Amino acid sequence: MTKPPHLIFFVADQWRSDVVGHMGNPAAITPNLDQFVQRDAVSFRNAFSQSPICVPSRISFMTGWYPHVRGHRTFVHLLRAHHGEPNLLTKLKEQGYFIWWGGKNHIFPVEQAEDSYCDVRFEPSPDDYSRWGYTPRELWGNTEWRGAPNSDTYYSFFAGLLETSGEKIYCDSDWGYVLGALDFINSYDGDQPLCIYISILYPHPPYAVEEPWHSLVDRTTLPPRVMNPDDWVGKPSMLAGLSERQNLQEWSEERWNELRGTYYGMCARVDHQFGLVVRALEERGFYDDSSVFFFADHGDFTGDYGLVEKTQNTFEDCLTRVPFAVKLPSTWQVNPRVSDALVELVDFPATVYELAGIKPGYSHFGKSLVPLLNGDVDFHRDAVFAEGGRLYGEMHAMEISANVKTEGLYWPKVSLQTREDGPYHTKAAMCRMADSKYVHRLYEPDELYDLRADPNEVHNVAEDSNYTTLLLQHKERMLKWYIETSDVVPFDEDSGVLDPLTP
Repeated sequence: MTKPPHLIFFVADQWRSDVVGHMGNPAAITPNLDQFVQRDAVSFRNAFSQSPICVPSRISFMTGWYPHVRGHRTFVHLLRAHHGEPNLLTKLKEQGYFIWWGGKNHIFPVEQAEDSYCDVRFEPSPDDYSRWGYTPRELWGNTEWRGAPNSDTYYSFFAGLLETSGEKIYCDSDWGYVLGALDFINSYDGDQPLCIYISILYPHPPYAVEEPWHSLVDRTTLPPRVMNPDDWVGKPSMLAGLSERQNLQEWSEERWNELRGTYYGMCARVDHQFGLVVRALEERGFYDDSSVFFFADHGDFTGDYGLVEKTQNTFEDCLTRVPFAVKLPSTWQVNPRVSDALVELVDFPATVYELAGIKPGYSHFGKSLVPLLNGDVDFHRDAVFAEGGRLYGEMHAMEISANVKTEGLYWPKVSLQTREDGPYHTKAAMCRMADSKYVHRLYEPDELYDLRADPNEVHNVAEDSNYTTLLLQHKERMLKWYIETSDVVPFDEDSGVLDPLTP
């Protein structure tokens, strides 16, 4: 029997898809990812997350379910094993994989026993930092950069340069997870197939990074920002509300470029960390026997539309399109390249299940990427989907437990999510095809974009009679999607069902 491959999941947080060198961005410094794709992997130009925020996206890529299937569309509703909700890590563990996890959760409730989904849940200790020879640092530095309330820096998330005090790196928890993974790779001597899940928090804002990555990016080569439409005509009210509250309208392009250059530097640091993991796998002889997945949970505005951070219910490509690169074990055929096929993060677990030879025992909606990876096909999906928001009166989906005080970094967003006097947080869903995008909104006008003529999604043509056929095509496709994915029937049958022919 062929031994299952090792599985390496390297997941970044809030990395938008266009900040990658091999996608043609001259400002992106990603040599390790670029070499990974050139040599061994397929990188998907059109990979999409199922939500523009962390928790719903992560639950989708750990289950193969869209957020609506079991109501996972908020920040405060996690996977619940006691409700029969499955996940990829538990399935792998049940099949004999040794699961090492270092990094962000946002999938499982804290009360769920960790041994149900992993063997090691790594957190760096003071002894680890001492052994590595680094001072443990606070993630993203302090908050002195915020300035005074009502200033145009208070909600900017822009922290800038992190000082290392003479040390080689700014050794925050992200570095701790990566260094811990390197230690584990170098010391593992078991005979179980490995699943290493590294889930770091960069390049999630605040925008902050140390040298050499802070100065590595040439600000003059940054692509132009997407400018916001005049008076936000045709765009969802959430964006106009964020713009008003974030208070960044008077920023110069020079200031925006410093923020964006710092974000690119954060991506460059993550690329470097990914390269360290790849080299460790190679040195231990694990690389050829491994399938390696690199992707992010969602993207980031990073100055597009004059905004920073993200929203919960808008679906611009900068928020929903993500980097996604996959390498197969050397015994599997692969055609390294950049693929233009439409794919989704729900396809991630389906691919893993095929590689590991696992029948998951529950219904999911992913499609294995293996035929794309080995070059048998170029087409995968005709449309991809994302969703978020809430209904009026849906108090439990407002995320009220988040910090709604004005001193909170997320006040511009959360303050709108918890209001009932406007459509800001309206429930919405996206249907994105190769050259067009449709967003259905419950309490405000729909959106439709011709991405060939308007790749920046600035001109909403939903009410343009010239696009009636395209609009209907998207609506029909969204209806079909909802019908196909509206529920999941359990595989196990309940006892005591009466045969209608039996008296």
